[in-house]
This record gives sequence, C-alpha cells and structure tokens, in this order.
Amino acid sequence: MLHYIVEGLLNVLTVKNLLLVFAGTVSGMIVGAMPGLTAVMALALLVPFTYTMDPTSGLVTLGAVYMGCIYGGAFSAILINTPGTPSSIGTTFDGYPMAKKGQGEEAIITATLASVFGGIVGVLALIFLSPPLAEVALKFGPAEYFWIGVFGLTIVSSLVTGSFLKGITGAALGVLISTIGIAPIGGDVRFTFGLPSLQGGVELIVALIGLFCIPEVLNMVLKDVRPQEVVDYKKKKGVFMKVFKYVFSRPGNLIRSSIIGTVVGILPGAGGNIANLVAYNEAKRASKEPERFGTGIPDGIVATEAANNAVVGGGIIPLVTLGIPGAPPDAILYGVLMLQGLRPGAELFKERADITYTFMISLAVAAIVMMPVGIFGGRLLTRFVSKVPTRFLAPGIVMFTIIGSYAIRNNFMDVLLMLLFGVLGFGLRRLGYHPAPIVLGLILGPIMETGLVQAYLIGQKYTVPWKILFVNPLSWVIIVLCILSFLWPYYGKIKPLFQTNKR
Repeated sequence: MLHYIVEGLLNVLTVKNLLLVFAGTVSGMIVGAMPGLTAVMALALLVPFTYTMDPTSGLVTLGAVYMGCIYGGAFSAILINTPGTPSSIGTTFDGYPMAKKGQGEEAIITATLASVFGGIVGVLALIFLSPPLAEVALKFGPAEYFWIGVFGLTIVSSLVTGSFLKGITGAALGVLISTIGIAPIGGDVRFTFGLPSLQGGVELIVALIGLFCIPEVLNMVLKDVRPQEVVDYKKKKGVFMKVFKYVFSRPGNLIRSSIIGTVVGILPGAGGNIANLVAYNEAKRASKEPERFGTGIPDGIVATEAANNAVVGGGIIPLVTLGIPGAPPDAILYGVLMLQGLRPGAELFKERADITYTFMISLAVAAIVMMPVGIFGGRLLTRFVSKVPTRFLAPGIVMFTIIGSYAIRNNFMDVLLMLLFGVLGFGLRRLGYHPAPIVLGLILGPIMETGLVQAYLIGQKYTVPWKILFVNPLSWVIIVLCILSFLWPYYGKIKPLFQTNKR
C-alpha cells in the first residue's frame, strides 16, 4: 500500500493536478461561502464539465471543490452569522459572537486550523481503513449486498430527518424511482409509460441536480435574500501564532471532534450537518466551562469545523468500499465513478489503485491549500459573495442545471426529469421530507434488487429459496445492525421512561 500512496502523492504533485486542486479548492470556498448554496449543488453542477477530463483529473477537481465548499461555509457563518452550508450551522454559535467582539481574524484562523486538521484526519482514515474494508467486501455475496442496502436505508432514514417515518418514506420513494427502466436482471421494462427515453432509467446525476439545486434556487427567489453586512476586522500582528498555540494546546477537542466527524461521515446519509452539531455538543459536555459556549470562544469553532471537514474523508470510505455514499455530496462522486467505469470495491484498490490513491491524496492536499487561501483571502471572499444579488445568482444556477442535465446523455427528457424532480423536491421539503433519503434509495435500489434476485436464483437449491438470505453468518451480523439502527430512533423516547422508573 505504501507504494501506491507514494505513487498517488507524486501524481498529485504534478503541475496540472496542483492547479486543479488549487482552482477546485478556491471555487469550492466561493460556493460554500454563499448562503443557500451547498456542496451537493456545487458538485452536481460541476459534473458535466469533468466529462472532457480523464478520470483522475475529474475526481481530483471534484474532491477539491468538495473540501473547499465545506470549509467555505465557515466564513459566512463567522462574519455574516449565516452558515454558508448546513455543515457550518454550529460554527455560528461562537464564530459570530467572536467577530462581533472584534475577534473576526482569530475566529477565521481558528476555523482554518481546525478544518485543515479535521480534513487530514478524515483523509488518513480513508487511506488506511478503506483497503481492509474493501477486502471484507469481497466476502459479500448477493444476500449480503441486499442486507447492506437495507442497513443503509435504515440508517439514513433515522439520521437525516427529524421524523423516522418521513425518512423511511423518502427512502422507499427513492427505491421506487430506481425501478424505472429495464430491470437489471431479467430485462423487464417497467414504469416507462411507453416512452423509450425512460428505458435507461432515471440518471442519478439528473435526480441529484433536481432534488438539491432547484429547491435551493426557489427558496432563494421566494425569500428574496438581501446582501448582508459583513463584520469587518483588522489584521493584527502575531495573531496566527497566538491562535495556533491555543488550538493545538488543547488537542483533546481537536482530536475528538475529528474522530466524531469521521465516524459520522461513515454512517450513510448523515453528513456534516449532523457531525458539527454532535461535535459541538460533546465539546461543551467535556469542557470545564460549558457556560461559555455560545458567547464566543474558539473551542466551539474548533469542534464544529474539525468535525465537518473530517466528514469528507469519512463519507468516502463506504462509497469506495461498498458503493454506499456516506454523505449526500458523496452520491455525486458515486455517479462520477460509475460514469467513468470505476466500480466501488476491491477493484478500485487493485486494478485502479493509481486513480484511487491519487484522488485520496488530493483531498489531503486540498485541505492544506485551504490554509493560505483562507487566512489571506477569507475576508475579501466573504465581502464578495455577500454582495451577489439573487437576481443574478438564481438565473445563472438554473442555466447551469439545464446545461448539466442535458449534457449527461444529450437527452431532453433528462432536462424535463430534472425540473420534475426539482418541483418534487421543493414540495417535499415544504412537507418536512429531506432529499437525502430519496437519493440514497435511488442509489441502493438497484444494489438491493440485484442482490435479492440473484440470491433467490441461487437459493433454488433449497426447499425454501428465501432461506439463502439467512444462511451466511455475515448476513446475520448485518441483520442485527439493521434491527438496531431501525430501533435506535425510539431509544431517545424510551430512555426517559427508564430513568423515571429508577427514581
């Protein structure tokens, strides 16, 4: 593995890839700093432009945009009190109060150091945990892949939305949509309504653009977001070293938050919006002065920014090993992998190791690039994006969504589907349904269907063919995990009852 890591590092350090990493990181930071825009939207809009690139360059660019986007949300959270991305919600709790107290530069540097550290921890976990997990995945048969799909759905439905019922309903809707087109086994044509253009099914990228981009644009237009005033700050001498010593003199918060972000990222569908709040809560619980949280202290920023950037590497672990995206933006990367003919699993680490390790190392390089760009250009970046009027931003995004949807298969039906998904996503959000379970259902649907049908065909040797789903002990391990994740949302409701009885 060391050989592949060195080879990947050398590939990243070429002039071409370094420029792509720098451009992608800066572009991601700009998008992330714009309130209302998300990493999913940025990646979805960028995918069509990577078609002309080779697989390595395309993945390097998307990875850098992803990392930069998550970090960029901290600037608007600190200086405008509006999180640029959902992953930066917790950063507003202490970031904006620090800026109001004249400590804007300290807050930005704190967020930068924590983001770089968390990003690198997540990437290290990705590099060293993914290969052994991919080897374990080789032992999976059709039955195990079916149960893995069920496990992914139970986790995302309970984590992403406040209502478990709405989460599982959204996941089921995604699975239903995935059945449109020709069946992966058997070749039956289903739910095409007599339209030949639907025989290829619903393109994942089209659904992602519609579900994540169009609702955000409609919200921007309806809310008529106005330019906001930026809390300005003056450059001070010696601030960087002062903040550096403070942050790294308290490694417990930094390391704990990075591990939380990595673990939460591995859970399918959770994402940085959950990780940053969990890390903030744990930092507050572990602090000797919890009452100071929310008044403007660096520890709160360290917790949220280290966690949400660690999610980037953590979320890609189940993606490259099992084909299950850990966070919504990873669904875009999944689509790009499939479009480039790169199948997640052990194959990525053996036959395509050069591309895989180059991509993973580029994420770490992007995290490092964030430091100079963020410290020296953060204030100008925030002042710029806060002044972009909605009347210019919204039409531009819609134009890119239409171009991107059409460019995938040169099919006008994809544009109509994208707009249809956009309206559907907007309506579902108003009803309290998050698009992440729908997207994961769309991804896991074919995996579950293929595993189920193949397992049934293999199970013909048994008197009861469905017995094949329960024969392997590995299947039972996953089944137990499915039951636990299914019951977990109810634990919070039952726990107070037990505490009352003890009293």
